[in-house]
Amino acid sequence: MKFVADSMLGRLAKWLRVLGYDTHYQSHYHPEQLEHLVREGRRLITRDRKKSSLDTRSVFLQHDTVGEQLAELFSLLRLTTDPAGWFLRCLRCNVFLETVPEATARERVPEYVFYENRGKIKVCRSCGRCFWPGSHRERMAKQLDAWGLLNAPQVRSVPSEKIHS
Repeated sequence: MKFVADSMLGRLAKWLRVLGYDTHYQSHYHPEQLEHLVREGRRLITRDRKKSSLDTRSVFLQHDTVGEQLAELFSLLRLTTDPAGWFLRCLRCNVFLETVPEATARERVPEYVFYENRGKIKVCRSCGRCFWPGSHRERMAKQLDAWGLLNAPQVRSVPSEKIHS
């Protein structure tokens, strides 16, 4: 499932990307941009009732906090999660991360990070940010657990690395 998050839902978009969902987000949209993204097959997620009428598949979220928004979205769409698909997308660009050759990784990250994470360093081909597993990723997993998503069902079903730069 692909999403487009309206400009009020940037934090939610980031967390959906953490969970592996293809989520388009930008801080400002022209009305025709949202319409185009919805026509491409993305499901609009919004906190604006007027925008939610853009498409019958749009999702209007009532809650204010990210944890509550995720719970609401997962409930409304009957989404589930698979931790094997977590941390595979760039949180800024939404593209899949790619494994970096060791020589490249060695040049782009601190030495201790390189030696502690050999073979685990990934890069975003769009923005160039490097990602690797570590304490930031662990804190994010703990937050997902606090929101009840760590032990959610393991199969994605829908109706019809420690992260550093």
